[in-house]
Amino acid sequence: MTKTAMTKTAERLGTPWLVARRLLAVPIVLFFLASLVFIAMRMLPGSPATALAVGGGSGQATAAEVRENEARINEALGLDKSLPEQYGGFLDDLVHLDLGSSFYGGNSITGLLGSALPATIELTVAAMLIAVLLGLGTGVLAALRKDTWVDTLTRTVGTVSFSLPWFAFGVLAIVVFGVWLRWLPVLGRMPAQLDYHPLTNFVLLDAILQNRPELIWPWLQHLILPATTLALSMAGFITRIVRASVLEVLGDDFVRTARMKGLSGGQILRRHVLRNSSLPIVTVLGLQFGSLLGGSVITEQVFSYPGVGNMLVNGILQRDYPVVQGAALAIALLFTLVNVAVDLLYLVLDPRLRKA
Repeated sequence: MTKTAMTKTAERLGTPWLVARRLLAVPIVLFFLASLVFIAMRMLPGSPATALAVGGGSGQATAAEVRENEARINEALGLDKSLPEQYGGFLDDLVHLDLGSSFYGGNSITGLLGSALPATIELTVAAMLIAVLLGLGTGVLAALRKDTWVDTLTRTVGTVSFSLPWFAFGVLAIVVFGVWLRWLPVLGRMPAQLDYHPLTNFVLLDAILQNRPELIWPWLQHLILPATTLALSMAGFITRIVRASVLEVLGDDFVRTARMKGLSGGQILRRHVLRNSSLPIVTVLGLQFGSLLGGSVITEQVFSYPGVGNMLVNGILQRDYPVVQGAALAIALLFTLVNVAVDLLYLVLDPRLRKA
């Protein structure tokens, strides 16, 4: 089929073809990332068999006994096979949606992700909402007050918040709001003394399904600091992008025409400015979602938040290959699906792209 014929076919198929094309890219991306993580973990110094052999002993084992234990553990875990054989087995399990079990305790990776992934999704979505509200509000305000003290202050604060690393925000939040003021809890996801038996492991959904509204406020208290820590850095970047996009649209001819027609500033902002400046903003939000997922790895460690990021770091430290592979795939899947959703949102915001 010629390129022209393929283009005409795509145009006839329209939006469904574009949706299918983007969704088909998801497994390809996951395959390459899974392969990269597989290789990277085995290139790291240290072996899970060594840690298990030493950790599982009495502390008085001789070097020969440790080596014997290592050999036995390597055989049990399949790590005595060649790298191509291990890789082939890993791909075979992946095709059958089998993520394996943890080297430590034998817990199913699927079960571990079922507990950790909802916590990370809650944290990331909460951080995204806070960042969008702050970034959009301050960005539009800075654009409408261009070259005033409001604009200067907003850009300065945005630059500072974007420049500071997540762990710095996290430690500062813990010291100020947890230690000095004692306003908010700083560790964990829920109070240890609270009787919580998850159904879906999404606390808000479980509170509704179980008719337990008393779960919501303790959960929010534990969520505020880590979510705000993640959001502040992203909000500063969104502020600058929104300001630039809004200023660009404010200088267009159709905005001046709308002013001459007598439309109020609020009507122009809602009907023309925000809609026409939305594409670069949506692009940034999609990319920054991935940044939030990366930041959650650090934030969850700082706040001892039981999410996928915490699971990933612990797996790396313990050389727990299945845990690291499963956690990395989960994060990559979230990021890829969000980017697919952003691509589809483009089609809604700009009908011209439906013909691409």
